[in-house]
Amino acid sequence: MAPVPPVRNRLLLLVCALLLALVPAAPTLAAAAPPEPGKGGPRGDAEVVDVTRAGDRLVDLSVRSPALGGRTVPVRLLTPDGWDPDDPAQHWPTLWLLHGCCGDYTSWTSETDVARTDELRDVLVVMPEAGWNGWYSDWWNFGEGGDPAWETFHTDELRRLLESDWGASTNRVVAGLSMGGQGALMYAARHPGMFRAAASYSGAAHPLLNDESVNRIMGFFAGQGDDPRRVWGDPVDQRAIWAAHDPYHLAKRLKSTPVYLSCGDGTAGPFDPPGATSALEADFERQNQALAEKLKRVGAKKVTTHFYGPGTHRWEYWERELHASLPMLLGALRVR
Repeated sequence: MAPVPPVRNRLLLLVCALLLALVPAAPTLAAAAPPEPGKGGPRGDAEVVDVTRAGDRLVDLSVRSPALGGRTVPVRLLTPDGWDPDDPAQHWPTLWLLHGCCGDYTSWTSETDVARTDELRDVLVVMPEAGWNGWYSDWWNFGEGGDPAWETFHTDELRRLLESDWGASTNRVVAGLSMGGQGALMYAARHPGMFRAAASYSGAAHPLLNDESVNRIMGFFAGQGDDPRRVWGDPVDQRAIWAAHDPYHLAKRLKSTPVYLSCGDGTAGPFDPPGATSALEADFERQNQALAEKLKRVGAKKVTTHFYGPGTHRWEYWERELHASLPMLLGALRVR
């Protein structure tokens, strides 16, 4: 794989050169200096402020985001063979892999074999940070908006950054688990044409299904001491905002998009200890069943479902489902 791209920002190069001239006894500082910011920083866009080699074909970008209040958050790339972001002629088909609640941008590579999957050697895999419980949303924040705006960061800032400087093409698909499964479906629905296909593994497919579903997701919203109303508001008073982030209510927008839905029923399956149960997985299966029926009613023709019965909310199932959905996802990318 080509090395991490060289420094691009000439202004910062000049500053570094002046500092080195003033401090001649510190030659090691130049070797230890982080890579330069990426394009876009001076225009107020998101910018890459650091680059780290995380493993074979793995590169971590530290991205400063205006949508996140100027905070710097990480994004992991699993790079294809021959990837060279300094080659302007390269534009790789891109798979966005979204993590779940309580996870982070490292989850897919630490918990699954995605980095060793041969079918992905011709694809740029993007695994962005989305917050412990960010829910792939621009938070309502009691009508004030602002930080965090995860949806804007991912679908606008990061997308443009990757396509201008890091070899991503406009040929994209998206997949995710749990919170990220909801994110995959929402992004595909809320941004028509952005993703050629979407896959959701044990995703929150219909948060407004019933009181149990609403209360459960409100519990997630309250994680880490947050007021749960910050995300989408009150489920009654701000119901329109909730519906705008509920894949079930966005089903018509997914009508022409290939969709993969999978979930267990919350009872002990092949990867669980005997007697294990998961009320969360059982709830999500009901939500996914409802979404599948709604997609059928609106005339969607490209829906694949795998409601596999016994199985709880575990990585072993999501790894299996990623592999099961790859033919659909790579087919949409025209990569086999």
